[in-house]
Amino acid sequence: MLMKVTVDQEVCIGCGMCIDICPEVFRFNDDSKSEVISETIPEGLEAKTEEAKEVCPVDAIVTEEAK
Repeated sequence: MLMKVTVDQEVCIGCGMCIDICPEVFRFNDDSKSEVISETIPEGLEAKTEEAKEVCPVDAIVTEEAK
């Protein structure tokens, strides 16, 4: 199943925990907040992306099934 991920820029506080866990999916943007590198989660990185979502202190990361 193809999954996509987004980071709510209004909620993100830029702590960087998601980037530490899964730098293949997340990076800092020019506002020092997390953003996704590719909206579609690369195959094999679903578990790391979910872990990053779980540790986000402000629940800024949203995953959903890609259509």
